[in-house]
Amino acid sequence: MRKGVVAAALMLAALAASQARADAVADFYRGKQINLVVGYGPGGGYDVYARLVGRHLGRHIPGQPSVVVQNMPGAGSLRAVNYLYNVAARDGTTLAHFARNMPLIGLLGSNPNAQFDPRRFVWLGSSSRFANDAYILIVRTDAPVKTIEEARRPGGGHLVLGGTAEGATGNDVPIILRDTIGLNVKRVVGYPDSGALFLAMERGEVHGRTTDLSSVKTIKPDWLKPGSGFHVLVQFARETRHPDFPDVPTARELARNEAARDLIDLAELPYRLSRPFAAPPGLPPERAKALQEAFAATHRDPLYLEEAARLNIDVSPMNAGEVVAALERIEKAPPQLLDYLRKLFAESKG
Repeated sequence: MRKGVVAAALMLAALAASQARADAVADFYRGKQINLVVGYGPGGGYDVYARLVGRHLGRHIPGQPSVVVQNMPGAGSLRAVNYLYNVAARDGTTLAHFARNMPLIGLLGSNPNAQFDPRRFVWLGSSSRFANDAYILIVRTDAPVKTIEEARRPGGGHLVLGGTAEGATGNDVPIILRDTIGLNVKRVVGYPDSGALFLAMERGEVHGRTTDLSSVKTIKPDWLKPGSGFHVLVQFARETRHPDFPDVPTARELARNEAARDLIDLAELPYRLSRPFAAPPGLPPERAKALQEAFAATHRDPLYLEEAARLNIDVSPMNAGEVVAALERIEKAPPQLLDYLRKLFAESKG
């Protein structure tokens, strides 16, 4: 009986301590504002995801703080990541949403401008693991190269593809496709954001770009309709063809050899954490846990899911533990593949 009394007392004490921690988190956040930094300008895919999460996240954090989205474009979102790691307050009032390849750039350690260690962030998770998405090469139908076969023909015509700033996936993927499937491509990089790139395609400044299917569905849905003047030539970050494009091959299908397929597999891994959200290192543990739980709860929220469906964006979330596991898998990749990626990022600077 005495053991039972002791056990019950310990349980009650643990519950009281847990409630006290929850109350402390609620007391901290009540009446406060969380700044959600997004590493791109308004109107692109990352901005859409950040603003969607921002509209719903606060309801699931104890104390229900307001959430305000702040655009901080620069260097393919590297500016925002460096800010989160080195400048942002480490009290749980600043979060960030940035490019999927930023953790990879941080792990490779070859970019002197990447002043962060992705293993030290407090990861909230990712809004998408790309389960229902694809990274597509979309081009104008009046481009001189009409098919993927023509675009891969040795000595054939080149596709002129637009890209944004240093380190952005829109710059890297065309090079990967060049090296693994033989794509003939020329790049025009340095556009400030995704909206500027879409405009460049409309004006005919470039033949096309690589981008998320979900972004096109949200921002330029008419481009995916027959007769729109645009068409998709290849799918990246897909093990199988997306059901919307059963006739468009994946990069894996077109890989020239097994080594090329291995490289594609590693390069596609960051897409598993396609829409990552993080907080700075060193958060108080109880606030870090509350933010991680709130992020997970947001992606189960019927109001969030209803709005995401209206926006035609992929919701296939990863939790914080899954993000960390993906980073560990990248770290364990064969050295020769990691060396290729280091050279890739050096070449893709714009």
